[in-house]
Amino acid sequence: MWDVEIRGMASAHAIIASSIFMATVMPAVFVENFSVYGTHMVWLYCVAGSVAVVNIAVFWLLGISPPTKKNTLSYKINRLFKSCLYFVLSCLFFHTVVVLYGAPLLESALETFSLAVLLSTLTTLRCLCILGPNVQAWIRVFSRDGAMSVWDTSLQITTGCSVIGAWLGAFPIPLDWDRPWQVWPISCTLGATTGFLTGLLAAPVWIHWHRKQLTYKLK
Repeated sequence: MWDVEIRGMASAHAIIASSIFMATVMPAVFVENFSVYGTHMVWLYCVAGSVAVVNIAVFWLLGISPPTKKNTLSYKINRLFKSCLYFVLSCLFFHTVVVLYGAPLLESALETFSLAVLLSTLTTLRCLCILGPNVQAWIRVFSRDGAMSVWDTSLQITTGCSVIGAWLGAFPIPLDWDRPWQVWPISCTLGATTGFLTGLLAAPVWIHWHRKQLTYKLK
């Protein structure tokens, strides 16, 4: 059973990772002079949109989301509304955190908010896909020994790697290297994306390596 779950996770992660590659390559066909640096906002939203669509599709097809107790239309609409609200609040939260860490408050506000959107897509959207709009479940997963499935552990790893990647990406910005990727927030978005890809790769490997020590219990 472990091997089946880990292989399924690895396949899902490979599909999600390939969506980032496609979002980097495909816009060059439609956007003149497209590049990750020169047209960074276009690239950023292509990646965010691609990851969002593929995440939702993959987790819906795999049936990873927790089962709902009600199947009424009003309940589904309310669930969708709460998910959208949580995503928007997540964008505002990340925007506030980034500003508190030294990003310009008014100057480059669009770029800062775009970074927040990307971070929310790489972290919060996966929480919504795997756990649903259930804050208690989110707190449980990110607490000590709170994971109850391999997907919970995967969520912990990819979320942590994405946030750490964005944080590490900020270090080169003040250095006097005059590189195009030092323009705000390019290095942070590249760091977050690289961290996310690292998490996608590391999660199934780490779970497979520690599968004998992992014991998931219903709480």
